[in-house]
Amino acid sequence: MRILMIGLIVLGAAVSIPYSRSQGTARPAIANEEDFRRAMKDLSNWGRWGADDELGAANLITPAKRKQAVALVKEGLSISMAHDVIQEKAADAPNILERVLGNVSPTGTTDRYQYTGTYHGVSHSHLDAVDCHVMADGKGYNGRTMEDIKAAGGCPKGNINALKDGVVTRAILFDATRLPGKATPQGWLEPGTAIHREDLEALEKLERVKVSPGDVILLYTGRWKRRAALGPWPSTTGFAGYHADVAYFIKERGVSFIGSDGPNDVMPSGLPPAIAIPLHQLSLVAMGVDIFDNLDFERAVEQARRLNRYEFLFTAAPLRIEKGTGSPLNPLAIF
Repeated sequence: MRILMIGLIVLGAAVSIPYSRSQGTARPAIANEEDFRRAMKDLSNWGRWGADDELGAANLITPAKRKQAVALVKEGLSISMAHDVIQEKAADAPNILERVLGNVSPTGTTDRYQYTGTYHGVSHSHLDAVDCHVMADGKGYNGRTMEDIKAAGGCPKGNINALKDGVVTRAILFDATRLPGKATPQGWLEPGTAIHREDLEALEKLERVKVSPGDVILLYTGRWKRRAALGPWPSTTGFAGYHADVAYFIKERGVSFIGSDGPNDVMPSGLPPAIAIPLHQLSLVAMGVDIFDNLDFERAVEQARRLNRYEFLFTAAPLRIEKGTGSPLNPLAIF
């Protein structure tokens, strides 16, 4: 009986952890289109929280998770993780914010803000809605169709307003410049440098952290530091970022949001050109994991290094835009 019980316990442990290396099988790779298509199916969260779900993996941020995150505040230091909104065109910023000052009188003035194009892209700090912004084969997360979006004149479900109450949870800042052989002497990753799931596991050990369900994971590549030193560069030059195989890490650990100081996907991705922004597709479309693009971690990573603490309370609140595909915003790291 004792042997039987031990066997059942071991079996239960094996089946409770998807893609577990303890099963002795090779870890799934994403090296070609076939691998990518398989991952889109294997990692799907469609229907996991119901057919009408609009939150995706944000459902993993429970009240208990928020309480645990708030308990991480030790120093009471609050740091912005957004880059200043770009108001002048550059190689990486074809669309900018136009700020027009109104009439100035003895009693004050006003101004008008207007983007010349979309805030999506590789320059403005923003949050992608879980649905509609990125689709695969005409469908977004949970099967929303492009026909539904056209008919609604916007994102009918899973739009940015689903997160109107904000994101409050634990964040882990992965400083990729700590990985051996990845960073330049100046302290940044060159465009095209890929961060794989094994790199995130190595960083967990280096930073003495462990990703858990409901977390936000943030990747520091030194993008803005490089830009300040060398100037902006076009998207065709590429960006350091997550490799598509990080999707397996995201699903295994129950990550709710991902973010980076660039567009998240490493560019070039290493996959066929027909598979555009593969991690965006895997995260947003398959898993329902929202994405923070183009954040600025320079001050946050400086604080994390000083404290030798890479976990903190994360807060962010998008604009309340019904049917919106995303929102510019200013996330905070609170140590």
